[in-house]
Amino acid sequence: MKPSVLLVITSDPRVSPKPAEAIRIAAGVGVWKKIEMTLYLRGAAILALSEHPDDLVDEDNYTRYLPMIGEGNNPIYVQRGAPLLSNLGETPVKYEEITDEQLATQAAQSRYVMHF
Repeated sequence: MKPSVLLVITSDPRVSPKPAEAIRIAAGVGVWKKIEMTLYLRGAAILALSEHPDDLVDEDNYTRYLPMIGEGNNPIYVQRGAPLLSNLGETPVKYEEITDEQLATQAAQSRYVMHF
């Protein structure tokens, strides 16, 4: 069984480079296919999935690496009912809304949890 890593991203991508770096890491490590990478976006971090990343810090990471994550088998989860979900427009990748309880289960089942 492959080790699993959950990347929890809560930083606002409009003002912080952390979400872009987390996306880059997930794409880079995910291509090895030796680790199961899972992304979880919460609060303002959900804007990382926006169809227009021009207003985000390090927007190149989103346009370059986010499609790599979406093409792989790596799930992308977002906070269920987050207010900013309606601001996303057409997203470049598929995502699934999950509850806090589902996030807790995902974290418990992951070998590593990293917070950005």
